[in-house]
Amino acid sequence: MRSYMIQDIKPADIHKITSHLQETGYKNPLDGLFWLPLPRSLWASDQEEHSHQCGPYYLALELGPDWLRLEFLVRSEQRLRCDCIKYADSRQREAMMEFLDQLIRNRDIAV
Repeated sequence: MRSYMIQDIKPADIHKITSHLQETGYKNPLDGLFWLPLPRSLWASDQEEHSHQCGPYYLALELGPDWLRLEFLVRSEQRLRCDCIKYADSRQREAMMEFLDQLIRNRDIAV
């Protein structure tokens, strides 16, 4: 799995991130896992074409005791398999890494 991982985060800071994600309404299908929506402005052309059947799209963010990992597989909320479910392109990766980095900076978390 391709991913962006940040390690050596204090447990108290992991708690800050978890609380923020829960408070802001990010979907949490399993403990320690959140679905970060991929903004529509970043959807690839095939994702846009499939939006009625497959959208919305998201990336999974997993939180561990002292780490977090953003998976780069763009998933569909509606389907498990489709051509539009694929690894993020460079524009999507950069935007979602920046989103995560900004979330960390805004909480004054040192990594």
